Amino acid sequence: AMAKELGTTLHAPFMTLSFMALLVIPQLKLSDKGLFDGSKFEFVNLFV
Repeated sequence: AMAKELGTTLHAPFMTLSFMALLVIPQLKLSDKGLFDGSKFEFVNLFV
């Protein structure tokens, strides 16, 4: 109900957000431990 009030058009916005956090789906993901590269299966060093 609250998501609809905020203007979302997604059927299940919170389910969509939960899939974005899955580290097994390739691409860069943000986790509580940092930025994770799913294709290399390693965390990305943010400092050069």
